[in-house]
Amino acid sequence: MSVQRVASRYAKSLIDLAVEQNKLDRILGDVEAFKKATKNRDFFMLMKSPIVHASKKSKVLEALFAGKFDELTMAFLRILVDKGREEYLPEIAKEFVVQYKQHMHISTIKITSAAPLTKAEIKAITDKLRENKDVDENIDIITKVDPELLGGFIIEFEDKVYDASASHKLAKLKKGFVDNLYVSQIVAK
Repeated sequence: MSVQRVASRYAKSLIDLAVEQNKLDRILGDVEAFKKATKNRDFFMLMKSPIVHASKKSKVLEALFAGKFDELTMAFLRILVDKGREEYLPEIAKEFVVQYKQHMHISTIKITSAAPLTKAEIKAITDKLRENKDVDENIDIITKVDPELLGGFIIEFEDKVYDASASHKLAKLKKGFVDNLYVSQIVAK
């Protein structure tokens, strides 16, 4: 079974349990804290290691998270270790966040611009996306500044990219000149 499929199934199970027990936001906090912990290379490698015995992994998880995480989250972690699926924990955590956003109708929009955007500019972009019904009712905005864009911005959401950057327009213009046989023949003579 593929990693994505395993992660999706376990994440859905945890979401369903969290909704049933009315603990969805609490479990999301636990999962995000766990995701942050997996950025530690040693912890990540420990979870992925086939050499380290499951009982040792369970003890590490208990030592790190018991008392801080909800009991549902801890029981879920124990089940994963007992079933030998602890190596998929980082992927399950990522997939949980994706499914949480789907469940809560939250669209994540990443806006990369050449210069920092004002709140009014961000609002104008989100209003336009809402007007076109491209996004869910709730929006999570991530902004990033990349001076190499020269000007304009790039919007990414739901596997779509809208590139209105100056660097993209210049690259298209350059490609147009390179592909234009008439102009390239004039330059060659």
